[in-house]
Amino acid sequence: MAGVNLTQSLVQKLGSSIVRGDLPAGKPLPIEAELGKKFGASRTVMREAVKILSTKGLIGQRPRVGTYVHTEDRWDLLDAEVLTWILDRHFSHSLVREFLEVRIGIEPAAAALAATNATEADLALLKQRLEKMRGAMSGHFDPVAADIAFHATILEISHNRFYHQLTPIVETALRFSIRLTNKTKGAVADFDAHEKIYRAIKSGNPDSAAKACRELIKEALMLVIRADRANNDKSKD
Repeated sequence: MAGVNLTQSLVQKLGSSIVRGDLPAGKPLPIEAELGKKFGASRTVMREAVKILSTKGLIGQRPRVGTYVHTEDRWDLLDAEVLTWILDRHFSHSLVREFLEVRIGIEPAAAALAATNATEADLALLKQRLEKMRGAMSGHFDPVAADIAFHATILEISHNRFYHQLTPIVETALRFSIRLTNKTKGAVADFDAHEKIYRAIKSGNPDSAAKACRELIKEALMLVIRADRANNDKSKD
């Protein structure tokens, strides 16, 4: 377990360094001994971390070049850690906007499936998530965590394994986009809009569930677009 923790810690440090540009794209990685000294890691831990970062698209290998840093277009944006590093590096309105555009293509369809496939236990779980959102309005729960849990539950109760596997990336991106939209409109998530989604799913109406979900995400998208424009105007001043 200690070895796993050391490897994961190095993945975080090295991955963040790559995303920040400390290790430039297209350039070979320093030799293992040099990296190990810099990050305080053994060669074994170093090799394991490099393997993990390769699966995330951050680094690759070339003949006669060795291990090198990939350009950003090769990074796996569907990896929750990679997305976190990118948003921690420099908060990007455009990246959040692109994510919301993807959500419009995913979540309404998942909500429609949930309206068709959800069991009584699923509906009870979604109701519980909704009540946490209600409690968050009066300060009893973290509003961001409650909002994320509601949307993640919709993916879960769609009973589609592909949608369910998108949960980690959706949760990560939601953490950033919800904070932005709440800040922009000066309030926490719209409880009534989320309750509308819940009622549509509970009633077994896939069209209404998809529509309610789409309207909610479109509202968030408009807020992000306005915030992006305001940010661009401010940078021109």
